[in-house]
Amino acid sequence: MSNINFVEELKWRGMINNIMPGTEEQLKKEMTSAYVGIDPTADSLHIGHLVSIMMLKHFQRAGHRPIALVGGATGMIGDPSMKSQERKLIDEETLRHNQECIRRQLAHFLDFDSDAPNHAILVNNYDWMKDFSFLNFIRDVGKHITVNYMMAKDSVKKRLAANADHGMSFTEFSYQLLQGYDFLHLYETENCRLQMGGSDQWGNITTGTELIRRMNGGEAFAITCPLITKADGGKFGKTESGNVWLDPKRTSPYKFYQFWLNVSDADAAKYIKIFTDLDKEEIEALEAEQTADPGLRPLQKRLAKEITIMVHSQKDYGMAVEASQILFSNKAKDILHKIDEDTLLAVFEGVPTFEVSREKLAAGVPLINLVVEDAAVFPSKGEMRKLTQGGGVSVNKEKVTDPNMTISTEHLLNDKYILAQRGKKNYYLLIAK
Repeated sequence: MSNINFVEELKWRGMINNIMPGTEEQLKKEMTSAYVGIDPTADSLHIGHLVSIMMLKHFQRAGHRPIALVGGATGMIGDPSMKSQERKLIDEETLRHNQECIRRQLAHFLDFDSDAPNHAILVNNYDWMKDFSFLNFIRDVGKHITVNYMMAKDSVKKRLAANADHGMSFTEFSYQLLQGYDFLHLYETENCRLQMGGSDQWGNITTGTELIRRMNGGEAFAITCPLITKADGGKFGKTESGNVWLDPKRTSPYKFYQFWLNVSDADAAKYIKIFTDLDKEEIEALEAEQTADPGLRPLQKRLAKEITIMVHSQKDYGMAVEASQILFSNKAKDILHKIDEDTLLAVFEGVPTFEVSREKLAAGVPLINLVVEDAAVFPSKGEMRKLTQGGGVSVNKEKVTDPNMTISTEHLLNDKYILAQRGKKNYYLLIAK
């Protein structure tokens, strides 16, 4: 067992919303297994999942055994907790694909493969629910939990109140019973004594502890963490383009890094406790630095570094830092030639783009023709010449001194792009087609 007290660790990190009496005593007594359920409706996790994943990570660091449960069966139904609409259902093939993708991402946080007694395991509730007949389920499980008990849950009350016109389907209503059975199954097969999740899961989790008590005579426990919010009241993890994903194809490491780098001071102070495993002393030292000179933003920089390396890699972090310097670094020219296409497009997202002929570039074309005739970077050749004389024109972050210089395919970044700059702040991407 580790010398880390898991409950104390979560408390100072601000990661406990509710905890069932007796939980801390159980964790002090012996190595304990705990699970978190993960919705498999996408082939990537997003940062909204990270709080419960970090709970599992801290749990394993404290010497306990984490279980990640992919909700293959429950994902086919949809959890009504704190939602106003029933969600779309997905098929088994999609679920299996999503499960494998999620496992690869979880391996960045949890040790699945060592021979340590507390190595993590991944389970899918579809595996034990698929052959459970409806009649057997309502006979063997359903009779132990009353409708009165289920109706009293906040998640059910809020769902009914929010959707009074359409009501709540039996499918959704049965969700808490299915999740409760998951806990019972893991209790019996994996000696799992604890379930953790977001505060919106408290009702479902306690249904599981009650089912274990009634069907098995056993004792099980629960911990929930607060739902993460932003200091300004905005929704955590949402940007103009949607969720911030862990999959680099959905959210590039550069954009991922930028998300954390740009959080407010108040949010950085909260997030660095939740989303890193830095210890208390190190975080307090960073907070002192932030107070002494907020402009240096040590909290945001360290938060962005730790979480980008954890989710992606040291190399991706280095690339993201370099890419962040493109707009003002004196090494911008070298950086541009090193970064990959996704990072380049992320850095210059939203700038005007023009398609230019690859064939023309192969033969060589005067820059002045390229940026006036082929791409409307400048309204006229006269204006382009004038700005060039004043040092206000760059190609791939190199100052242009001759407006008639030849541009060829050798200038292409990632064999596809040319970055033209007019003045200090006007960028244009020319795309060779």
